[in-house]
Amino acid sequence: MITELCILFFLVALAYSAAGFGGGSSYLAILALWGIDFQLMKSTALLCNIAVVTGGVYHFYKSGNLPLKKALQLSLVSVPLAFVGGYLPLKQETFFLILGIALTLAALAMCYRFFFEKEEIVAPKEKESEWAYGIIGGAIGLLSGMTGIGGGIYLSPVLKLGRYDTAKRIAGLSSFFILVNSISGLAGQAVKHPIAFDWRFSLPLILSVIVGGQLGARLSARVLKPRWVAGATAALILYAGVRMLIR
Repeated sequence: MITELCILFFLVALAYSAAGFGGGSSYLAILALWGIDFQLMKSTALLCNIAVVTGGVYHFYKSGNLPLKKALQLSLVSVPLAFVGGYLPLKQETFFLILGIALTLAALAMCYRFFFEKEEIVAPKEKESEWAYGIIGGAIGLLSGMTGIGGGIYLSPVLKLGRYDTAKRIAGLSSFFILVNSISGLAGQAVKHPIAFDWRFSLPLILSVIVGGQLGARLSARVLKPRWVAGATAALILYAGVRMLIR
């Protein structure tokens, strides 16, 4: 089982990291379909998110595609709420209900990217409502801490619809957003009780996404075709989300 999971996690990290995502929604979908304990799912997905986007944040910053002022504005509310989400005690049934809804919404967001998002570069608006984006970021941060999804899959379409910045800088912002919220969500879990972690299970997966993430961060988005990846993986995430809701 662990070999198959390592291969799948490597491919997810390889594909998602080029677009600034950690792949948390896909990690959770895969782990849910494999029947992994829900507490271990949350911690493993967040750790894999951190492993993938840490390299992405570095590369986006180095290339000038990470506007730190905007990154901090988006994270100001989301980080403490991600901590709260990680700290909240959730029963297994409640967790899978929330995760099922979150994965279904993530699949719809990915379908939007595949069918409706345009490839051309769109100039950002001169003025944006920072408070509105801060509130949206806070809601996504809370969901991130509760479920283990980094939140970039939700944040990116919102920022692109609002013409918050250029496509590459939005990818950098999403990468930073995922990193800080994943760390905060893990901290919330750690304060509540010891983080559910099995080195024999989680470490091979983390190493797999580190390798995949580093390769993906260095490859051109034109090579990996992130839009086509979104279309291919949306079906998996939608299936997992709907299956949880039916249960």
